[in-house]
Amino acid sequence: MTHQVDQSSRPQLHPSWLKHLESYFQSDAMRSLKQFLLLEQSQYQVYPPNRLIFNALNSTPLEQVKVVILGQDPYHGFEQAHGLSFSVPKGIKIPPSLLNVFQELHHDLGIVMPQHGDLSEWTQQGVLLLNTALTVRAKQANSHRGKGWEGFTDEVIQLVSLSQQRVVFILWGRNAREKKNLINQSKHLILESAHPSPYSAQYGFFGSRPFSKTNQFLQQNGLPPINWSITP
Repeated sequence: MTHQVDQSSRPQLHPSWLKHLESYFQSDAMRSLKQFLLLEQSQYQVYPPNRLIFNALNSTPLEQVKVVILGQDPYHGFEQAHGLSFSVPKGIKIPPSLLNVFQELHHDLGIVMPQHGDLSEWTQQGVLLLNTALTVRAKQANSHRGKGWEGFTDEVIQLVSLSQQRVVFILWGRNAREKKNLINQSKHLILESAHPSPYSAQYGFFGSRPFSKTNQFLQQNGLPPINWSITP
């Protein structure tokens, strides 16, 4: 079963984001991306389902963004992706990359390894869980790279950088780190490292301590820290 892309020009998007991004949805770039997705979905299974493509933006209103965790693209396994970077729904086996995130979280802050991989609690505290591409072909990681999502997520990152103050941008992996020049480094903190994938985590992700560094920056700027623990 495929999930068809909404062909209307107005997405189901939280008003805080839509008022700034609506013009981009009318652009030639976005129309081209929609056509690509329609064709892709007519031939392959695409994740996440349509209703969850913009879940990251709908879960964390623009005015509440304190932290951006930027990843590569959605998980490409059955029922894993639900529109939040690195997160999987409750009841789904925790993927290796997220296990490494939890391992670093434990070493960084001493937090007990979570029992599930749903990171929605973080989004409710102002953590935007964004990927550089918001869709993926089933069983083919990075398969929608270079198809148009990068332009959209560039807009999102620039919007956060311009409109918000003292945000922590956590960039994991090459795709995410390519966004660094979109961020105003004079007012925001950028934490970048290798991707937490088992193929790269040992090359600078482990030991990077992003969670404690984030909370230190927030507290230094008079903002409440993130409670990174996950309710069982």
